Amino acid sequence: MADFTQIALDIDGPVATITLDREAKLNAFTGTMMDELIAAFDVTDADDSVRAVIVTGRGRAFCAGADLSAGAATFDYEKLGGKRSGPVREDGSIDYSDEAVRDGGGRVTLRIFKSLKPVIAAVNGPAVGIGVTMQLAMDVRMASETARFGFVFARRGIVPEAGSSWFLSKLVGLPQALEWCMTGRVFGADEALKGGLVRSVHAPDDLLPAARALALEIAENTAPVSVALTRQMLWRMAGAESPWDAHRLDSRAIYARGRAGDAKEGVVSFLEKRAPIYPDKVSTDMPDFYPWWDEEVYR
Repeated sequence: MADFTQIALDIDGPVATITLDREAKLNAFTGTMMDELIAAFDVTDADDSVRAVIVTGRGRAFCAGADLSAGAATFDYEKLGGKRSGPVREDGSIDYSDEAVRDGGGRVTLRIFKSLKPVIAAVNGPAVGIGVTMQLAMDVRMASETARFGFVFARRGIVPEAGSSWFLSKLVGLPQALEWCMTGRVFGADEALKGGLVRSVHAPDDLLPAARALALEIAENTAPVSVALTRQMLWRMAGAESPWDAHRLDSRAIYARGRAGDAKEGVVSFLEKRAPIYPDKVSTDMPDFYPWWDEEVYR
């Protein structure tokens, strides 16, 4: 397992917990945290014992957004220097197709989007900027009563990132997404619940137990390959042009799964009134048509 410095990864039975771990900085997001989050999801995907992933923050915050220690240059990658100045040509024009232009938050959400395990956000405190947009690619968001959210980009002179212009309106609807992003205001857990951003609000001490209970409900009752496929089917069909796209995909998936050991075990265990023991593994038993999409590249 990788050595992490700005996150922690704990695997306890079938549940992995990723903790954003810069408590003194309210878990503010950095390039190192980006790399470590991507690496952590590589670990959880590769480990067949992991059936669900919880993401939370250390201390009183989930994530206070981007680390602003660079001051006015925080979002100016050319002034920050290093490899991210590469897209600027000698004549001053910008090659926007250069990999170095890519938004770090988007790299994280795209990795979470590809996860083969369900992902639950346990939002224990303030979550603004990338602290909230990274959650949008997660499957369930649960919040502490102390959680606060903010799509504050317009108040910082920038725009929503991390793929949130695709994710957010699908979760909460376009009018609500527009209001939160155009005002840039910070709002509490109750408004997040009412607006559909979070699934539930909990007393602080109850948040992680509730997230783990949901993770265990998945782990103890469902077939891991089915969950991995279902997660990708639902997310990727969110942008499909026609129900025919879903019908073609559903048909392939049902046919392939119906021939597998998991389907037999699912039926027999139900008839025998016992807990299922699903034989198929995500690492070896995904159907032969998976992945059904062409991997996209930045350009």
